[in-house]
Amino acid sequence: MSPDRPEGEGMAVPGSAALSRPGLRGREAELERLRALIETVRDGEGGAIALLLGEPGIGKTALLQETVSIARAHGFVVSHGRAEELHELAPLASLASGLLHGDPPLLSSTDFADLAGHHDQRIWLVERLAQLIEERSAGTPVLIAVDDVQWADPLSRFALSVMPARLLSSPVLWLLTGRNDPELYGRGPRTTTLPLRPLSDTALAELARDVLGGDVPTHVAELLDGAGGNPFLAAEMLTGVAASGADAPEPPERLVLGVRDRLAGLRPGTLHFLRIGSVLGRAFSLADAAALCGRPASGLSTEVDEAIAAALLHDEGERLLFRHDLLRQAVYADLAPSVRRALHREAASRLVAAGRSSTDAVPHLLKSAEPGDQEAIGLLGTAATDVIAVMPDLAADLAVRALELVPPHAPMVFDVGERAIVALTRAGRYTQARDTGDTLLARQPPLDVFARLQSVLGDTLWHLDDVHELTRRSTAALAAVTDPTIRARLTARQALARSRGRDLGAARETGERALAEAERSGDREARVLALWGLGEIALNAGDCAAALEHHTALSVFDTAFLPEEAVARIHMDDFDAARRLLRTAGDAPLRPAMLTWAQGTLNMGLGRLDDADADLVTAERLEADLHVPGNLVNIRVNRGLLAMLRGDREAAREHLDVVRASVAERPNTGNHATHQYAEAVVADGDGDHAAAAELVRSVQRDHPFLRWRLLRPHVVQAVRIALRGGDRNLAEDLAAQAAEHATRNPGVPTAQGAAAHAAALVNADHELLERAVHVLLTGPRPLPLAAASADLGRALLAAGDPAATPALTRAHDIYTQAGADAEADRVRTHLERATSRSARRTGSLRPRPGQGWDALTASERKVARLIAAGHTNRSAAEALVVSPHTVNTHLASIFRKLSVRSRVHLARIVLAEGDAGTAGGG
Repeated sequence: MSPDRPEGEGMAVPGSAALSRPGLRGREAELERLRALIETVRDGEGGAIALLLGEPGIGKTALLQETVSIARAHGFVVSHGRAEELHELAPLASLASGLLHGDPPLLSSTDFADLAGHHDQRIWLVERLAQLIEERSAGTPVLIAVDDVQWADPLSRFALSVMPARLLSSPVLWLLTGRNDPELYGRGPRTTTLPLRPLSDTALAELARDVLGGDVPTHVAELLDGAGGNPFLAAEMLTGVAASGADAPEPPERLVLGVRDRLAGLRPGTLHFLRIGSVLGRAFSLADAAALCGRPASGLSTEVDEAIAAALLHDEGERLLFRHDLLRQAVYADLAPSVRRALHREAASRLVAAGRSSTDAVPHLLKSAEPGDQEAIGLLGTAATDVIAVMPDLAADLAVRALELVPPHAPMVFDVGERAIVALTRAGRYTQARDTGDTLLARQPPLDVFARLQSVLGDTLWHLDDVHELTRRSTAALAAVTDPTIRARLTARQALARSRGRDLGAARETGERALAEAERSGDREARVLALWGLGEIALNAGDCAAALEHHTALSVFDTAFLPEEAVARIHMDDFDAARRLLRTAGDAPLRPAMLTWAQGTLNMGLGRLDDADADLVTAERLEADLHVPGNLVNIRVNRGLLAMLRGDREAAREHLDVVRASVAERPNTGNHATHQYAEAVVADGDGDHAAAAELVRSVQRDHPFLRWRLLRPHVVQAVRIALRGGDRNLAEDLAAQAAEHATRNPGVPTAQGAAAHAAALVNADHELLERAVHVLLTGPRPLPLAAASADLGRALLAAGDPAATPALTRAHDIYTQAGADAEADRVRTHLERATSRSARRTGSLRPRPGQGWDALTASERKVARLIAAGHTNRSAAEALVVSPHTVNTHLASIFRKLSVRSRVHLARIVLAEGDAGTAGGG
């Protein structure tokens, strides 16, 4: 017995059903766990994920197929797909192979055509796919099985990493098989991992009796040790023994008896046909194989029949399939490496000649192309362009490979290199993109090429936050460029870089010149860059009207910038227009994380702290799904500020820890300024007022371009920090800037009110406080009004003026309704003094519990009731006029707080709450 296969491993579980049968020997325990998962999902316990991991031939596919049969017997609708090694470039191919071909299919061809039309928007596509599966599973449990997921195309892998968690409350069981590489799979809650280990000697003996039909000779038992507990290899050996007798010579390697003996007995034409097939992949069409063989498909019937009779191939109707990938590998391994490369190269050419797409040909080129192969370079570039929107990392790999194939001194190296820089930047591989560009520039290209390369590198340097280098390079390139389109792009890049400097007047002039050049050249990219730069400059200068003008023009020109227009309208206090704009965006596929960020900004302005926090959580999750956490610092800083308003300093510190780690990993000027301000607020809350004031001072001193983007909504709080820290000069400076900001934005009530409030704090002037309150009453933001009312009430209370009571009451009520418990508590202390009695305490002033129905926010209760009433996430989102992504966030929080696993459990809890909860509106 092999020491790593203990006797009895994999024996049947006591009391379990009689599961042991040919093909499943030694897998009784694993099958019992899979059966239990099926029953759990069927019985309404929510979704689950099962991973079957192990080496080729270990029995993953057999176990998956048996699980599929059990699920069908339990009433599941089944999607059974398989990923294939040479199909990694076809978006969603691995999932589609099962979703469209079940009995009945999980998705209709119409559904999938709608999805395919948006395959370049990953988040939208996965959300829509999840919605379709959620709707399909509303009345019937669903099993989605994907075999050999290590070969899955990137879009399918992305979907599999996101959807199981998204559909956790639905009766959906995900069953994925793959090799021992767990990093390939998205791990969510309730994931059952089943590593398939080598079969025990007992299981191997049972397998041998199944194949040989009687007792197992000692010689055969010893022979099976060479299979290493791998059931497929053992079965192949046993098949060879059965065919040639138990006294056949011991094989020199594990698979020889099972494959090479069969290959040796085949006719030369059949062997050549199988070798061609092994190059095309585990599954291949007869037409493709015939083209490579140089024969008509009708002339290969004898070879096909012989391969099927030898149990090497299986006919699926549309395609021929090697019965196991190990069989394909064994045939493929018999080819000399040079022959393999030649066949792969010929396969690529034949596929292109037959009109197939670059995604079909490129996998073969990756295995065969040699430097200087012009066709391969072109096809790799085309494939990179085709997949860049949905699979940017793969596109970058393809573009880099194309560049590697270009001879160093070939003129085309600059064009191919430019595409590589763009793809690497799109994939977030900024350092590699810059290095690639610098390598090309070192070859001293012609001046126009030099300018063009610097133009595309401008995007890379912007993402690296290397504004100084961006300015230097764009200036140098502008001195050399003659192409008006490239000139317009470079000027726009220069304006963007100057938006981060101290002379915003000069930056504005550059932006206006860039826009004029873009309009003359008619270049779309230059126009987008120029409008974007002008919008950034206006925001950094605190000119809200100009920022809105430029961002509206940009949004009309390119709807991807709609979130920027929404935020610009919020800065103008035009909340109604911002709300309409975000509703118009609705389920738009473009930039969902930024749309959610804009919605969160609106909810913060409206004082809806719970909803704002949910939006920020959603935006962070969407960025994490795409592995592009560009807004993480801003998200966590704002969540920290919300936590401070609620009085949850522990949560604020946790958010600050994430900010510190993110800034350390990816330092940039904007993140540093935002981080410093968050540190100041937390330090002030901890009583370290001097340190807090110094941190605010550093923001003022070191980051002038961000001054109003950062401090505009927080200037009163910053003045307070400065005064508590004993820095009157800083407080006066902040108040003076607030006054300048108000002058620039005469139609923005918040700007006017904040300026009056800041000046009132510096000068201890309650008449200015009254003015601030009067102005803020005309605006849409409740929290600044509450802050001004609270300060007015305190000033009037100190003066013995009875008007303190209504001012403090207003502040207390606003803070209470918003859930700003810490601020409400502070105001209540003064309100009690003003009224000489205890201020009323509402339930929301008590710390919200962490678990149970009372832990739910008002929005979460609305979502819970809708889901319990049978709504899908999508229909609940439509009812609440929010995005399905936000409903997903609410639902995840609801499940966590209520400790439930499924919609069935949630419905029971909602029902138990009765009519009282509904009548209370929360």
